[in-house]
Amino acid sequence: MDGLDALLLARIQFAANITFHILFPTISISLGWVLLFFKLRFVSTGNQYWMDAYQFWVKIFALTFALGVVSGITMSFQFGTNWPGYMEKVGNIAGPLLAYEVLTAFFLEATMLGVMLFARERVSETMHTVATLLVAGGTTLSAFWILALNSWMHTPAGFEMINGQAHVTSWLAVIFNPSFPYRLVHMLLASGLTVAFLVAGISAYRWLRDEKTPEVMASLKTGVYLAALLIPLQIIAGDLHGLNTLEHQPAKLAAMEGIWKTEKGAPAILFALPDEKAKENRYEIAIPKLASLYLTHSWDGEIKGLDQFEGKHPPVAPVFWAFRIMVGMGLLMLAVSWASTWQLAPWKRDPERNLKPWHAKLLVAMTFAGWIALIAGWYVTEIGRQPWLVTGVLTTAEAASAVPAPRIAFTLVMYLGLYAALTAAYISVVFYLARHRKHADKPFGDDDTAGETERELNVVNYPEKEGVPNA
Repeated sequence: MDGLDALLLARIQFAANITFHILFPTISISLGWVLLFFKLRFVSTGNQYWMDAYQFWVKIFALTFALGVVSGITMSFQFGTNWPGYMEKVGNIAGPLLAYEVLTAFFLEATMLGVMLFARERVSETMHTVATLLVAGGTTLSAFWILALNSWMHTPAGFEMINGQAHVTSWLAVIFNPSFPYRLVHMLLASGLTVAFLVAGISAYRWLRDEKTPEVMASLKTGVYLAALLIPLQIIAGDLHGLNTLEHQPAKLAAMEGIWKTEKGAPAILFALPDEKAKENRYEIAIPKLASLYLTHSWDGEIKGLDQFEGKHPPVAPVFWAFRIMVGMGLLMLAVSWASTWQLAPWKRDPERNLKPWHAKLLVAMTFAGWIALIAGWYVTEIGRQPWLVTGVLTTAEAASAVPAPRIAFTLVMYLGLYAALTAAYISVVFYLARHRKHADKPFGDDDTAGETERELNVVNYPEKEGVPNA
């Protein structure tokens, strides 16, 4: 019983770490590209409000990047403390991929971020733009390597087992494993949506505080338009990812859909209370044959049920409900982004007046909606892999350490307290910057004189009758 308790606590601790960590790379991946967009718009138009937007959001990017780095280091420690069996068995694959991420992406991001923050007055405008491009590219490259490893754990390929250890036979097959393209696209789009609603929500918050400047409207429209563009793409990518999961991880798919028995013409279950003991759904509300249609493109297509994976399928209720939270949040994002795009449509003469306070408040409420969808989707992915840590190769129980349960429980409580405090601090700082925009106008490393000069430029570039810019 102690071993089981220790295993469960170790899983909860790693889940807490990855839940906290993933919040920040998800923002930094796409926020880097939004910063590049702001910078390119400033260079091409000469309008100062684009640079003001850049200088505001680069501070949030720096804060996000710092928390992502710190939480990532903490998470990596657990490979040695709680999961030694993982590196012992598949370290020949996991180690190099993690090293590639550090060597090709992290160092690039960290170095060029310094140029973005402190060196705009010390390098040419072109060099500063290139630094922004390199940081944006570095965040995406980092996601590439991490998702290559994560995808390999779900659909391992390109290796052979020798004396109980995995050895690479083809790095191309390892990296471009069967689920990698779908997982990478799905994650990058999720990152884009998270940032789109963050930018739109914070900009709407500033708009509600009577900060109706061209900078705020440009940022607001950038976030709204980006969300409206990406959410249909995410729905398509999610569907393709689901088909890939059906092929390579049918047990996970059965848990997501709540299908207990293999059947043809499987229904799409909208609501149910999965009962693990009875192996059935209680209070089920379903649409007949719809699951077979969208999964096999046939009304009578056969879907494998959980009965085909006795003892080797994930816990059903968490996967079932996390999947519905993710989908529900996606549909809400679709509705809000498209309604907001209509309100702020470029063909309307005065979008600032078309935006209503209740609509701006809705955008503020959706500021961190991307985090909710992201965490739910991540739980579907990771819990849905159980009982495997590396599918067909290594179970979670086999990888666990012999650390006693009380020690894990003690560190788990500390982690949870720290992460709750840091998350609250991050959110409060973001809104603090939004409330104190005058201070945020001042770039890192600039003196008071430079700040005064910039404010004078703002006056020149904000003529009284200037129309609201299109993002």
